[in-house]
Formats: sequence, structure tokens, C-alpha cells
Amino acid sequence: MTETKLTYAEAAARALRDSLEADESVVALGEDVGRGGIFGQYKGLAEAFGSGRVIDTPISEATIVGASVGMALAGLRPVVEMRVIDFALCAIDEIVNQAAKNRFMFGGQGRVPVVLRLPNGIWTASAAQHSQSLEAWFAHIPGLVVVAPSSPADNYHLLRAAIASDDPVIYLEHKELWGESGPVVPDDAEAAVLGRARTLRAGDDVTIVSWSKAARWSLQAADTLAGEGISAEVIDLRTIWPWDRDAVIRSASRTGRLVVVHEAVQTAGFGAEVVATVAEQAPAGSVRFARVAPPRLPVGYSPGLEAEVRLDAAVIADRVRAWMSS
Repeated sequence: MTETKLTYAEAAARALRDSLEADESVVALGEDVGRGGIFGQYKGLAEAFGSGRVIDTPISEATIVGASVGMALAGLRPVVEMRVIDFALCAIDEIVNQAAKNRFMFGGQGRVPVVLRLPNGIWTASAAQHSQSLEAWFAHIPGLVVVAPSSPADNYHLLRAAIASDDPVIYLEHKELWGESGPVVPDDAEAAVLGRARTLRAGDDVTIVSWSKAARWSLQAADTLAGEGISAEVIDLRTIWPWDRDAVIRSASRTGRLVVVHEAVQTAGFGAEVVATVAEQAPAGSVRFARVAPPRLPVGYSPGLEAEVRLDAAVIADRVRAWMSS
């Protein structure tokens, strides 16, 4: 297998390029895709495939998603660019009532193989309407697949898998990972599996479960805790729905402690689903639980207000250390 080093944005562009080359039914559409995308995730694709397959659209999210649903039902595989997840709220009817429900409401006669790229998470100094983490919203909707890659390798493989899926996929790249680089092995078929978590670090004392950028912070926190004699196992879910229950339950049952970390506000976040599932399925009383997540506040514009809802490795290590000693 051939390994190459790519940024998160380059990995996404290569994944889409490879899918466009492999399948003529794949198209991309959205605002600024013809100019390479605001994060460079479409760089070079319009020049390679033309405006008929890499399509710039008007500034109307409802129109973009509505058109993509029709394209998918007609046999295409649209990859839709929403710029940031916050703007997808302008197309919530098309996502929730059209894309997600079509296969069920019409007895499987129609499929909606559309990928909705909704960059997720805090975007520095971009304030409340550009910094939301809404994965739990979409995980709640039957019919949607929800993906959250944390590395360039995952952004390549999971995007390829999302495009190949016959169901609508909410694809949550992080707004602040685009420039991060790492190794990518394009022909690693095992990596392109939706619903399979990855253990980033083995440990015996506590299981830390996370996804997206928070998984990277969790790994850094585990390194800090290891220097203090606390052995933390770190699991990156990679996909929010379906999620790898078996991997999490197996690890938490072994360590006896489970901490779920996410950038979304703690109240009704997906961490609650993870904790509840383990509580129901692990041996009774065998696992202690905690969540590390921001308070139920909008993201402020000023650095001081933004810091109130930001996580990082130090915050995670502090909270895990305090919880384990309580």
C-alpha cells in the first residue's frame, strides 16, 4: 500500500477527485466549489471535471439541497457543499423531511445517495452563527448517516465511503482541521468502513470516547495523564451514526470508567446517548461515567467569551484527573 502525506483539505479533494473519476454519476454542487471551496477542499476539481460536474450554485441553501435530493432520486450521487453547518439550518426541511424520509415513505422505491458536507465545530472569532456543533441534531433523525472525520486519512476514506453509500450522509468536517497534515493510504479498504471506531491509544484505567477535533485533544490529554500514571484508552468514533457500540462497551467494561468528550454543548449532546447505551448494555454497576463538554451557551465572538465554551487537551486532562480522584 502506498502512503502519502496530505492535509485534511487535500485528502478531501483527492477523495472527491477519485470518486468523480471512478463514477460518472458523482457530481459536486454548492457555493464557491468552482473556486476551490473556502477551505480549499475542492481545489483543482472544476478545472479537471468541468462546470457540469463541479457546479457553482446561487446562495440559497434550500435550493441547493432540494436540487440535490432530486438529482439523487434521478440516479446521480451529489456531493453538496454547505460551507458551514450553521447554514444548513436554512435547508432543514429538505434535509429532514425530504432526504432522510424518502426511502421509508416510498417503500424503498427511491434512494437518496447524497453527501451533505457541513463543516462543524468552533471557528475562531466567528461567533455564535458560525461555530455550532450540531451532530446530535442529525443523529436524532432516522434515515441519516452522520460522519465526523478527525484526520486526513479519515477524511479521505470516510468521504469515499459516504459517496458510495445509498443513504443520505451528513458529513461533518471540522472547520479548524483543514490545514492539519498526516499520512493517507488511499488503497486501505479497511479504513473506508462507516460505523467502525478506531482506538487511537490503548489504556487500562479509563476509556475516553470522542470524535472530530475533540478526539485529537483527547489523545493529547491522554499523553499528559500517562505522565501522571493514568493509563487512558482513547477511542475515536469516526461515525456518529451508526456508531461502534461494541468497541466502546468492550473498552469501558474492561477499564471500568468511561468519559465522553465532545465540542457540542453537553445538554442533550451525543455523549448522553453513548453513556446511556453503555449503562444499559454493560454489566450492571461495572462502569462509572462522566462527560466533558461545554456549557449550554452560544459561542461568543470575543476571545474571552469564546474561551468559556472551548475545550482543549488541558481542560480534558484536568476534568478527567479531577473526576478520577473524586
